[in-house]
Amino acid sequence: MVLNVNDFKAQLINGGARANLFEVELQLPNGGTGLVEPSKFLVKTAEIPGSTITPIIIPFRGRQLKISGDRTFDPWTVTVINDGDMRIRKDLESWMNSMNNHEDNQGTDTGYFAQLHVRQIDRKDGKAIEGQSWEFHSAWPSDLGPVALSFDAESQIQEYQITFQYQYWSSDRTS
Repeated sequence: MVLNVNDFKAQLINGGARANLFEVELQLPNGGTGLVEPSKFLVKTAEIPGSTITPIIIPFRGRQLKISGDRTFDPWTVTVINDGDMRIRKDLESWMNSMNNHEDNQGTDTGYFAQLHVRQIDRKDGKAIEGQSWEFHSAWPSDLGPVALSFDAESQIQEYQITFQYQYWSSDRTS
């Protein structure tokens, strides 16, 4: 059977998933919503999370039997566009300070976890696509990246990265 471009196009449902059609919803701990709306617009890059199940290798007579081990979850990093008020950055700095403050290395042991989301957006109506949403459970910021400043960075808007740790992720397909 000879395949042609029309066969390929027929398999590419809705013209393919677009890398630029997504939204991220960052939330503050304890249900705080101060980051939700700005993060939908100001998070420039993110990822749909991957998944790794590490193998357990059992040697047997010169062979290696591989069986499934534990699942691991890599940190999740997003890039944020800085607005003039630094709304997201201020809230992230406060969040991190509540976990471990600058002055005396103290912070809360609990209550700093939040739920984070990334969703694929439909090209036709601009809404989240059902079945293409991922939630990061009990997440917290572990690394707030620097904001580069430079005299020769004219006509550029500041950006920075934030890395989150989380216990696990789920999607509306795996939950």
